[in-house]
Amino acid sequence: MATGKVGKRSVDTLRPGTGVSFLWDDDLKGFGVKVTPKGAISYVYQYRMGGREAKTQRYTIGAHGSPWTPTTARAEAERLGVLVAQGVSPVEADKQRRREAVELTFQAYADRFLQSCKGEGWRRLVERSLRLHIVPVLASKALPAITRADVVAVFDTMPDEQQAGQRNVFAILRRLFKWAISRGDIARSPMEGMETPPPVKARDRWLSDVELARVWNAAPNCHRCFGPIVRMLIATGQRREEVGGALWDELDRTDRMWRIAGTRTKNGAPHTVPLNDLAIDELDRLAKGETWPKRGAIFATSTGGPFTAYAKGKLKLDALVADDGGGDIAPWRLHDLRRTLATGFQRLGVRFEVTEAVLNHLSGARSGVAGVYQRHDWKGEKRMALDAWARHVAQSIASGADNVISFAARRA
Repeated sequence: MATGKVGKRSVDTLRPGTGVSFLWDDDLKGFGVKVTPKGAISYVYQYRMGGREAKTQRYTIGAHGSPWTPTTARAEAERLGVLVAQGVSPVEADKQRRREAVELTFQAYADRFLQSCKGEGWRRLVERSLRLHIVPVLASKALPAITRADVVAVFDTMPDEQQAGQRNVFAILRRLFKWAISRGDIARSPMEGMETPPPVKARDRWLSDVELARVWNAAPNCHRCFGPIVRMLIATGQRREEVGGALWDELDRTDRMWRIAGTRTKNGAPHTVPLNDLAIDELDRLAKGETWPKRGAIFATSTGGPFTAYAKGKLKLDALVADDGGGDIAPWRLHDLRRTLATGFQRLGVRFEVTEAVLNHLSGARSGVAGVYQRHDWKGEKRMALDAWARHVAQSIASGADNVISFAARRA
């Protein structure tokens, strides 16, 4: 076995033989130069993990030439020697480094995490938060190398007024790192010990009967998808994503029922929504008075894709309401229509459990032990409540009045 000083002079004088030959450095143990019969020169490091009884392993540092010279290769061999002394195999460390460079870069890992997300609403929230707030900061970092400071940097780029968004991003990152731990890709979450952003003050905005009537009347003059979506939000009280992504085959006109699969609801629970006259009339109008289609998206754009221009649609709707002669109304959001229905139910005397069932909430009366053992679907009660709501809204539209008729009186 040839030994000597592995340096520029000795490497330049190496010549190929009939077989593979080595020159082992007589100063740095395990460091050597390999020469093939075709004259290819490379630097290697030879080591044992576990003492003399262990099998000798050989790690190829790289081929002779930039960046590997006798000097840089020696420095790399010294680094590898430190790893071996610490009980870390250079081969396994190299595999991990390559994995981090490809599979465990945050952007690639975030894509896999997104694919694992269940429920259309949650998946859409994760996709948006990753795209807008998280990936731009962490994209090039390897998942195991992300520190708490890196996570804090994500929140530092978000405006202070986006309190709800910060809580969403916090929840998404916490779940992503927990998922990574369960898969064995990291040992600990960099978010350990971080405080959850403070809760957002609950909104209490709901539209009066007059305001609701003005929005209803202005909606048809908006985008051909946005206007009907707004009216269905008013009529049913469902979430924007559930209404905007509704499919014709979810509807049954004979049974006057809308069945939403758990994959499309925020909480992952299947949901049934009785269709009242307001919803039926709007859907008939969309179907142009013909039999409802058996398949396809109800609110598809001209390109066939889902409607997404909610911000633009809301601006147009606000402008139309402002110009209808009824005066200014306080700022409101589409989600406030859901609160408006819930408030309307309360004014109409609808039981709290029925309101929760209509909104597909699993909190309050439908959570805990009651949620496990109480299996009543409230189908009949939901239909009565939504029908009463439709009559109330229709009367408000027709009269512009701000009065309320009791639920009992409406049943009569």
